[in-house]
Amino acid sequence: MTELFRLKNFHNGNEFKAYEFFGCHKISDSEYIFRVWAPHARKVCVVGDFCGEAEMSELSDGESFEVILAAKAGNRYRYKIFTEDGRELYKADPYAFASDIPRSFDSVISSLPEPVNITVAECSEEQPVNIYEVNLLSWKRHKDNSFYSFEELSKTLVPYVKRMGYTHVEFMPITEFPYDGSWGYQVTGYFSIVSRLGGLFQFRNLVDKFHENGIKVILDWVPAHFPKDGWGLYEFDGQPLYECPLWDRMEHLGWGTRKFDFGRAEVDCFLISSAVFLLGIFGLDGLRVDAVASMLYLDYDKPCGDWTPNRYGDNRNLEGIEFIKKLNSAVKKLFPDVIMIAEESTAFNGVTKRVEEGGLGFNYKWNMGWMSDVLFYCRQDPYFRNHHHNKITFSLVYAFSEKYILPLSHDEVVHVKGSIVNKMPGDYADKFAGERALLGFMYAHPGKKLNFMGYEIAQFAEWNYNGAIEFFLKKFEKHCKMSRFVKELNIFYRNNKPLYDIENSWDGFEWLVVDDKFNNLLAFNRYAKDGESITAIINFSGVDLYSYPVGIPQGEYRVVFNTDRKVFGGDGKMGKRFFKTVKQSSGSKEHTLYVDVPKLACVYLKKIK
Repeated sequence: MTELFRLKNFHNGNEFKAYEFFGCHKISDSEYIFRVWAPHARKVCVVGDFCGEAEMSELSDGESFEVILAAKAGNRYRYKIFTEDGRELYKADPYAFASDIPRSFDSVISSLPEPVNITVAECSEEQPVNIYEVNLLSWKRHKDNSFYSFEELSKTLVPYVKRMGYTHVEFMPITEFPYDGSWGYQVTGYFSIVSRLGGLFQFRNLVDKFHENGIKVILDWVPAHFPKDGWGLYEFDGQPLYECPLWDRMEHLGWGTRKFDFGRAEVDCFLISSAVFLLGIFGLDGLRVDAVASMLYLDYDKPCGDWTPNRYGDNRNLEGIEFIKKLNSAVKKLFPDVIMIAEESTAFNGVTKRVEEGGLGFNYKWNMGWMSDVLFYCRQDPYFRNHHHNKITFSLVYAFSEKYILPLSHDEVVHVKGSIVNKMPGDYADKFAGERALLGFMYAHPGKKLNFMGYEIAQFAEWNYNGAIEFFLKKFEKHCKMSRFVKELNIFYRNNKPLYDIENSWDGFEWLVVDDKFNNLLAFNRYAKDGESITAIINFSGVDLYSYPVGIPQGEYRVVFNTDRKVFGGDGKMGKRFFKTVKQSSGSKEHTLYVDVPKLACVYLKKIK
């Protein structure tokens, strides 16, 4: 494409591979071309140890600059912006493919891997999705607390995820960020990968290794806001450029960051190009879009009086909404089989409806309400859970209104919230039993699954971004058995269609016991399209229940999974494995199954006759 054509597309908001034009690109064995968009700048120079200070020429649009320089891969550079009010700003390249962080904020000249020939198998709603969420900087550390590199993670994380039976892995943000304490959510390099773990080629190899082992890779991506580092996107050419200039839309005060100027054509191109870059260059199977709610509402995290209604007089961020639709439409056109996931915490309608049908166009939405309610319930002493029974059942009121992922994510094991096992009340053994019961309930509940690293060994400590998961705990019996439990539950989930075949309608779910708050017990059936079913019975109480009546279709049933098994760390109280209904009405059913259910346990039964 010609320069004029690409710039026209860029300024019209239709250039979704802007990284091929802007940034630094090799044009011969020894020469590179540098291009940058800085419409308010009087002058722009490239500064580097290979060129000194080289002035750039203005392009035909009057807003962008370029220069051709002798350089080589690995050279460091930055832009020197001469502002209209006489200041001189040093900035990293917004489109750089590599950075010098943490040594400096310089950008680094780097080549790109060839784009992946996309052969991703379609991720249909009828497939199992069980995601292991990972922070790559803190999954494991060396003895000196240094990071595992991408290369080392290829040899350790990949076989671990495969051995544990997950279908997907989700990386917390690994686009370049300077502050480890942000967990990657304050991004300064939207086209570069965190240099502390390796380069672009090493990250690509990590993704390839997962694919070779049948595991799909999702990346957490942050298009809602960016940090106010002076050398980053912040007032890039001396004035608001990537951020919205309006007083009430510029800042995320709670996060200390700037909001992107959604609706500005060049900013839309920048962000959508970042998504296309990550999906195309690395062959990722999906993106989890962070903080979607903050993009949808003008009053997000703002008191009354600190925001201005839109032209219709309400709180919808019309430009943010249109950007999301534009993003999902562009991604789906280029990569039809990738999945787009919204971390969206409100009741905004149509998050997972197609754009053509008036929705936002995501494939899935995190079910934050389920996460909040279920964890609140599980924190309660079993003696008092009867007062909060609605917390464990309410999710089915809206379970089929969107296409959901059930998350037990990193956000729930930090800031004194406690780890999953340590949220559970009771003595030492009860805490482990409580986590097993929670996971049994989660895997049987409609919706795809996501769990954050560390839960699978029942780590008592909260997640520490400056450390590693405490895998040494597997030396201890309870933690080792929890690991086996999670592995076998993952495999059971993958091998049993009723748990994932019908996620979005009542055809796949039937309550059997929903209102027995006094016994803290739930029972329900999950169905596959071929009629196969699995019955889940969960006893959230602190006492064993004997001969508990469950109204159920007539037949004979076999216990196929039991969280109270001794090999999982339980008591092994449930000796009987086969049950037969009797002709006695219970609930809405004409037949009843009398079953013993240990305390804090989940049992799956399958009809065999």
